[in-house]
Amino acid sequence: MKKKLPVGVDLFDKLIERGYYYLDKTLFIKTLVETCGDVNLFTRPRRFGKTLNMSMLKAFFEIGSDPSLFDGLAISQEREICEAYQGKYPVIFLSLKGVEGNNFEEALGWMRIQISRECKRLEERNGNFACSEDDRELLDKYVKRTETDIELAASLEILARMLRQHYGRRVIVLLDEYDVPLDKANSCGYYDEMVRFLRGFLGEVFKTNPDLYFAVVTGCLRISKESIFTGINNLKIDTISDVRYDEYFGFTDADVKKLLSDYSLAEAFDDVKKWYDGYHFGNEDVYCPWDVISHCDRLLQVPGAKPELYWDNSSSNQLVRHLIDLADAADRKDLERLIAGDTLEKKLVMNLTYDDLDKKELLWSVLYQTGYLTLESGSRPVQRGTVRFVIPNREIREIFIEKIQDWFAEKIERGGEELSELYHALENGDAAVAENILNRQLWASISYYDSYEGFYHGFLLGLLKGKQDWMVLSNRESGNGRSDILIECADGVRGMIVEVKRAKTRDGLLSACDDALRQVMENSYAEALYEEGFAEVRVYGISFYRKSCRVRAVLLEDAGSR
Repeated sequence: MKKKLPVGVDLFDKLIERGYYYLDKTLFIKTLVETCGDVNLFTRPRRFGKTLNMSMLKAFFEIGSDPSLFDGLAISQEREICEAYQGKYPVIFLSLKGVEGNNFEEALGWMRIQISRECKRLEERNGNFACSEDDRELLDKYVKRTETDIELAASLEILARMLRQHYGRRVIVLLDEYDVPLDKANSCGYYDEMVRFLRGFLGEVFKTNPDLYFAVVTGCLRISKESIFTGINNLKIDTISDVRYDEYFGFTDADVKKLLSDYSLAEAFDDVKKWYDGYHFGNEDVYCPWDVISHCDRLLQVPGAKPELYWDNSSSNQLVRHLIDLADAADRKDLERLIAGDTLEKKLVMNLTYDDLDKKELLWSVLYQTGYLTLESGSRPVQRGTVRFVIPNREIREIFIEKIQDWFAEKIERGGEELSELYHALENGDAAVAENILNRQLWASISYYDSYEGFYHGFLLGLLKGKQDWMVLSNRESGNGRSDILIECADGVRGMIVEVKRAKTRDGLLSACDDALRQVMENSYAEALYEEGFAEVRVYGISFYRKSCRVRAVLLEDAGSR
């Protein structure tokens, strides 16, 4: 019987104890103990196994942990490391993934909850701490979430001191997703307050702390300029550009082939590679683990299922939206080139702040660090600090396309006078006016040169759905097929059929319009409107080539005279 796939399981002990499938990354432990500094920051995009690796470290190092969790795994063969480190250290494990809020006080409330949970866990695991009466009183405050803000900022340092006193051994601190509170604070307007708090929170435990053995911190972005880590001179940073730990976050080609083989899905390799590979971490080409596992699970349920946007469903993609909001004509051109499969030569900046999201020239670096872009395979810096960015795979390309369409649809809903003119022109069969407006909208939007009909279909849907009193239906079954777009006007009399074509050349635009009209007539797409009682049906053939379009219209006979 095959093991269950760990879809959404990111805790190592749970994964092993419940018999989930696991691709062995335990040699991360060996590399860490041989090369780590006092405080080690790992930055990787979301969904690349950071939390799973952190919980694996806790399960290995923590006093009282179950050594059998690692039976048969690669680290168990490293006898000296296991004897020296396994189950030998007190561990504080804290995730800031849930520390967010609409204001600073809400965020601190969630921070108190996280600290309280970890204090309860440590008490249950370690029994009564051998600590002073004052420390016992403070620990009770943490558990009950009644500590002051200053006491909260000092909580990790105080817990480390208490654990060392209790065990007589220095403490390992594992802090997962340290930058999530900054992300939320930046979007909700309390960024400076959160920076000040985290500066003290991290500084207390990491800066010249005699009770600290070492710490591992993970996040998405490398945050430095706002002095989150001020005075922490023992910080060792590993990013997606570094080599030492490159194979431990994400799946390699060998990992994916093994996984697919183990589940008799080897024939899916080409699709998986095309959709979910393409990231370059250090010297390794890697896949997003979340995508690969999710797709394999889907294939086991629905053999032959097509790849989906799994990463999209797990991420807010606010950075893409933010980039498009700021985009000027030059930025739109750059996005078009990326989506078309070209490279984009830009300066790479690794030290960022969330304030930098308002600096357009740094947004490419943000998108790189968060997994929306990667470096061209095998590329080296073109000139000082300049690299070639590419979209890593089909999934991310589709996310860019879909999110661009979503953004555009939202923007045009706020529409304005020009869109009202478009709706009026379509209702009255004025193809020339509609064509002029659509061409202006195309030039103001973000598109790409190898656009297929589906993109233009989405572009039009976004525009047309801005008319609140129209019923706009996509791919509606009618007559002998499915029309691209069917529109029912509020008066119950007028209806429209829109058929979209992509021309192969600019000169072919008009003939593509004729093809669209012919398709509507030959397949009787208007039948659905006639059956609903619409007497006046206009048919539009709209063709696109890059950022140009042509529109042709035909008024069909009314239902009563058919």
